[in-house]
Amino acid sequence: MALLISAVLFLAFFGNVLLGAMTGSPILNDVSEMLLLFAASIAFVAAILKREAQAKSKDSH
Repeated sequence: MALLISAVLFLAFFGNVLLGAMTGSPILNDVSEMLLLFAASIAFVAAILKREAQAKSKDSH
């Protein structure tokens, strides 16, 4: 779930950057872009840590 959230947030960030490059005026300002990318990074890290915990629990059994 967290990996899906991370992908959606990153695609929103990428779409905003692409739109800004093509039209010259992105939808989000710099601070909003930073917060969006930060949220995507946090969701990605949460997904990776969850997968590592699952793999570690399978190894111990």
